[in-house]
Amino acid sequence: MHPSVALICFPVIFVGELPDKTMFASLLLATRGSPRQVWLGAAGAFLVHVAIATTIGVALFALLSHRVVDGIVAVLFLAGAVYAWREGSKEEEALVEREASRHGVVLTAFLVIFLAEWGDLTQILTANLAAKYHAPLAVGVGAVLALWSVAAIAVIGGQTLLRFVKVATIRKVTAVVLVALAVYTAWSAFR
Repeated sequence: MHPSVALICFPVIFVGELPDKTMFASLLLATRGSPRQVWLGAAGAFLVHVAIATTIGVALFALLSHRVVDGIVAVLFLAGAVYAWREGSKEEEALVEREASRHGVVLTAFLVIFLAEWGDLTQILTANLAAKYHAPLAVGVGAVLALWSVAAIAVIGGQTLLRFVKVATIRKVTAVVLVALAVYTAWSAFR
């Protein structure tokens, strides 16, 4: 495993997940059930999604040339920046309300996060990073630890954090980081 790759991936995924709907879903679920149970359900869902994303990222690299993969990664980082800049948080509230009434806390958290993460910014970022660094285990470890950390923040202190930092600010910081990653990746594809 490449520890430096995991250390690079952690902040990218962490910042990408902070303003995400799954963070808000975890926060909302924690107001309706045990924070530990919410975290366990979310952690399981994140683990499954990281495994899927790193597998897709490695498959992309195996099928396409280095330049093409870097070009795709740069475009996806840029698309992720636009997505982070524009995303709203109304849809996660509806999803949480619908699922919480039908299942136990752990299962509800797993289902809500699992469904919400499909095609999500951090899932795409994880696949991109696995393709870029050719180190799925290191990317997976960095991504899982980042996602688990954000879920822990959400269930333990998310409401307090949101009193001091606006969601829009977090989303804009995420977008700026992703634009920088897109520019760097595009530059490295053509050098």
